[in-house]
Amino acid sequence: MSSSGRERRSGAAYCAPPDPELRAPAAPMGPLSCDSHAHVCGPESEYAYADERIYTPPDALVPAYLKLLGTLGIERAVLVQPSVYGTDNTVMLSAMRDMTAAGMQCRGVAVVDETVTGRELDELHEAGVRGLRFNLVDVADPGKGAPLESIRALCERIAPLGWHAEFLIHVDDYPDFDARFGDFPTDIVVGHMGYLRLGQDIACDGFRGMLRLAAAGRCWVKLTAPYRISAGDLPYGEAGEFARAVVAAAPARVVWGTDWPHVMVSKPMPNDADLCDLLSRWVPDPAARRRILVDNPAELYGF
Repeated sequence: MSSSGRERRSGAAYCAPPDPELRAPAAPMGPLSCDSHAHVCGPESEYAYADERIYTPPDALVPAYLKLLGTLGIERAVLVQPSVYGTDNTVMLSAMRDMTAAGMQCRGVAVVDETVTGRELDELHEAGVRGLRFNLVDVADPGKGAPLESIRALCERIAPLGWHAEFLIHVDDYPDFDARFGDFPTDIVVGHMGYLRLGQDIACDGFRGMLRLAAAGRCWVKLTAPYRISAGDLPYGEAGEFARAVVAAAPARVVWGTDWPHVMVSKPMPNDADLCDLLSRWVPDPAARRRILVDNPAELYGF
């Protein structure tokens, strides 16, 4: 269903669905390659979305995602809890079970609050969760987001599990990024190459701080969602500059993902094969791409 005006009671308009065309990328992804950032949503008829969400995704279900991964030649996947479900990880955990049963190696990144019990964290770990996500950007009221000290306290609890903290954050809001996050109790993962606002470039203080922290081995960066940080359409020129800078600064701390089903895309919907081929454009060396697609996610997520 398109975002042509139909809205939920919350006012959160429907997003356009992903491109249904399935085709293989020109450059093979390779054995054990990993999509390190995707979401499963729905079915809406069965699982309610949070009233405070800012968008309503189309149904993006396990069979469609597995078919996509098979076409792209990707053998591992990481599901990330989308903001539309708040702290209810039911859909993600169910999808992980279904994907594992289908033979896909799968991990997850959950969302919880400070009331989560130790037993619940252990159960999430047993289910394949390896990190917690903190969304400081795409929420209805950013002022209600957890302050960093509360996040730090929660991360002290997950550190013994070997988990990481994944942030959806505009790094340009944090010119002291490496100082602010350098002593975090867990490694941190930054989505969408730092999710810089349009008009920023690689000289941005927050971006440079993220690169320094990654080079120091304390921060991982996801090469995801180039359409969110570029003013233009494919091949998303600014995003390529950010990606190349990240890979040059910290090749051992970079992972890649589709960001399927590409919610809240305000420009022409990209085909996932074209997004895969952007990686070979950014990282032309096959050995370097294998590190990003296989070795780095294996270390971060424990495959």
